[in-house]
Amino acid sequence: MMTTVPQSAVYSGKQGLRFAVPPDTTFTEVKNMKSEKYIRTAKTGYIIISALMCILGIVFTAVPDLSANLIGRLFGVLIVLFGVIKLIGYFSKDLYRLAFQHDLALGILLIVLGGIMLIDTNNVLNIICIVVGIYILLDGLLKIQIAIDSKRFGLSKWWLIMTAAIVTGIVGLMLIIRPDEGVRFATVLLGISLIFEGILNLVTALTAVKIMRSSQSSDDIIDIEINE
Repeated sequence: MMTTVPQSAVYSGKQGLRFAVPPDTTFTEVKNMKSEKYIRTAKTGYIIISALMCILGIVFTAVPDLSANLIGRLFGVLIVLFGVIKLIGYFSKDLYRLAFQHDLALGILLIVLGGIMLIDTNNVLNIICIVVGIYILLDGLLKIQIAIDSKRFGLSKWWLIMTAAIVTGIVGLMLIIRPDEGVRFATVLLGISLIFEGILNLVTALTAVKIMRSSQSSDDIIDIEINE
């Protein structure tokens, strides 16, 4: 038998999330609203981190004489943050289950790699180029799979993910096998790679993450507190 939330009900626990829900809403529906919060957080995080990647990439491209240690620390912080966002995305339940399907492994990998970059500053630029190149190449390949799945789901913009994934994967490969042209060349190529990776993640978040919105009447809404 389906349990519903009466007009005066309060469902309590430990996280203290509050939602506005109509009377007689089932607890299953309330849990879906809670999941929507996590999906929205993950999608917003993806967009913000993608924008930061593009900005950092432009900085590296325009100012290639930055110190290797500074580059390493900026990268380390950005990658750890992105790893956390990926974990949030993986444990959320977006409608299509496409954009976040590989993010458990990738999120953990990014957090570990970011930590290494923050701790080990010796020969950091070469480490960054190889590690970031491998990650971008892998991410490009996985996003190609997401683009194919998006097409099967009937998403009209699947080709945007496919195009961005192919270009980004090629740039990641170039970063791995780059010729030894010095620090300036490596920094510029790193910046270009970041720009394309940011665009790829931005396109994926905007086209392959679907948030289900509950239709609610403002005249018929109560507050319910959910804690688990």
